[in-house]
Amino acid sequence: MSTKKRILFIANEMSPYVELTEFSEIINKLAIKSNDSGMEVRCIMPRFGIINERRHRLHEVVRLSGINVSIGGDDYPLVIKVASLPNARLQVYFLDNEDFFKRKSIFTDENAKWYDDNGLRTALFCKGALETVKKFGWPPDIIHCSGWMTGLIPMFIKTAYKKEPVFSNCKVIYTIGENTFKEKLGADFLKLATINEQVTKKELDFFKDINNVAMFRGGAAYADAVSFGAAVVDKKLVEEFSKIKGKKTLPFNADSDLTDYLQLYDDLAK
Repeated sequence: MSTKKRILFIANEMSPYVELTEFSEIINKLAIKSNDSGMEVRCIMPRFGIINERRHRLHEVVRLSGINVSIGGDDYPLVIKVASLPNARLQVYFLDNEDFFKRKSIFTDENAKWYDDNGLRTALFCKGALETVKKFGWPPDIIHCSGWMTGLIPMFIKTAYKKEPVFSNCKVIYTIGENTFKEKLGADFLKLATINEQVTKKELDFFKDINNVAMFRGGAAYADAVSFGAAVVDKKLVEEFSKIKGKKTLPFNADSDLTDYLQLYDDLAK
C-alpha cells in the first residue's frame, strides 16, 4: 500500500477472546495481516464475562473510560479496557459494562434462554463503539464490522454520525456471516436503535424484522462493501447483496490467504 492507512475492526467475536463462529479466527488473522502489511490497526469488541482478564492481560484505559452512552432516555456508563493481541503488536479495546457485558454467558442464560435485553445490549455496544472511536481522536480510513451485533454501526455512521469529523472520510465493510440465533431482538429494539431519535424510523426499515437476518441485511445495506464470512449464509441475503451496482462485494473463499480482503481495503480507501 502506498500510504499508511488506518483500519478499525469492530466485532462481537474475535479469537482468542470469543469464538462463536469460524469467522472469529479470520478476524484475528485479518487484523494481524493488515498490521503486518503496514496498516495502523485497532480492534473493538464487547468485554463479555467469558473473557478471562488475567489470562489475556486486560487493563483499564483510564483516559477513555467514563463514557456515558445515552439510549432510550437512559445513560449507561462504559469502562474501556485494552489488551495486546497475542503474537501481534496491535491493541484490542473492550467495552465493559457491569450490567450488560459481564455475564458469564453471552446471549443466553444458563438454561439457554435468550436474554430479553439483547436488543439494548446491541444498541449500547454499537453506539458505545463509535463514541469510543470519537474519544480516540483516531479517524479510521476503513471500518470492518463483523458479527450480527455490529449490524447497526454502518447505519449509525451514515446517519446519526455522518457529521462527526472522525468518520467523515471512512469507508465501511460489513461481513455477512452464518445465522446463529432464531429469536427476536425485542419489540422495543427499533425504538432503542433510534438512539434518542437521532435516527428515523424510515432509516431503520432494513432492520424491521428484528432478527438475525435483519441485522445482517441492515449492516450490509448501509456498508460501502460487503463480504460473505461463511460458506452457508441466508440465501436471500446472497441474492440481495452479491451483485449491487456501486457496492463492492467479496464472496466467501475457504482457501483465501486474505489478500483479497487487503485489496478490498486498499480499493475502498482510495
